[in-house]
Amino acid sequence: MLNNNEDVLNIIYKISDSIEFEVDNESIVTIMIKQDHKVQNFFRKLKFRIPEHKKLSLDEYGSWIFLQIDGKKNVKAIGESLEEKYGDKVHPLYERLLLFLNHIDTNCHYIEKVNL
Repeated sequence: MLNNNEDVLNIIYKISDSIEFEVDNESIVTIMIKQDHKVQNFFRKLKFRIPEHKKLSLDEYGSWIFLQIDGKKNVKAIGESLEEKYGDKVHPLYERLLLFLNHIDTNCHYIEKVNL
């Protein structure tokens, strides 16, 4: 269990192996969510036009953070480079960064912790 701020800032994330994503020429990340539920597959067999993937585009900040996640940088390093790139626009820095990382880890499963 994490017991202080230093522990939280030392977490290292990697992009989940099960996630597919694309990056456009403006560095915007689009997550490709596979739609392979048995009900969707059944309706596809009946010739319903259900896309194989649902697409979810991250905003400029989310895309930039997502592309920093490499299994080597910790939260503190990502935060420092985020502040260097965007300045005061990303404040309160770690509160917002940790909220985003926790969301895409816990709720979306786009990333996973490498160390604990």
